[in-house]
Amino acid sequence: MTTGVRRRMGVEERRRQLIGVALELFSHRSPDEVSIDEIAAAAGISRPLVYHYFPGKLSLYEAALKRAAEDLAQRFEEPREGPLGARLLRVMGRFFDFVDEHGPGFSALMRGGPAVSMGGSCSPETVSATNALIDSVRQAAYVQILAHLNVTAPSDRLELVVRSWISLAESTALLWLDGRRVPREELQLQLVHDFAALAAVSAAYDPKTAALLRTVLADEPADGPFADLLNRLGALLP
Repeated sequence: MTTGVRRRMGVEERRRQLIGVALELFSHRSPDEVSIDEIAAAAGISRPLVYHYFPGKLSLYEAALKRAAEDLAQRFEEPREGPLGARLLRVMGRFFDFVDEHGPGFSALMRGGPAVSMGGSCSPETVSATNALIDSVRQAAYVQILAHLNVTAPSDRLELVVRSWISLAESTALLWLDGRRVPREELQLQLVHDFAALAAVSAAYDPKTAALLRTVLADEPADGPFADLLNRLGALLP
């Protein structure tokens, strides 16, 4: 009979393991429902050893939120090849993959992080750090969308379109998590349509956005998401 020998981990490796374990637990249940004992058991170590690497559950939760924010920001990365509508649809697919996999964690991140999920007992510094994480995700998404539009200096109206759309994606995902009453595939497509609709309204007021939209639509295939929106809207006309 052989006995397995537990491999000792280095400090950073153990911290990464604990963050991964905590993120998995926080992804399925709210942080106040997860105990340090559960985290220790899932990691295969003792409770005191968890405290050796993190002062408490709040600090571990903050580290897990940071990793989640980095992962979420990466979901907006997409090779800038092919029609914009198809690219945005793939981005929304990965975005909702994250939301689906990390529901409670996503909600906590977007609704204020530890300040909300752990009883509002966080310091102003913690709240500020959490808000900075949220802003970093939004900014990363904003930069990626501008890159897809091939725009380096957006007009004020185009900036409003992109930032408003990112906020709409967040709120749509949060509402979807509350019961998942609408199929996510429909919402992913609807959000791509929403982007085109927001851009079209802005184009009616801004020549620069109008020129950009014409370029985007010129590259859109007949079976693409933006063409699908035009067909749907056309069916509503008398």
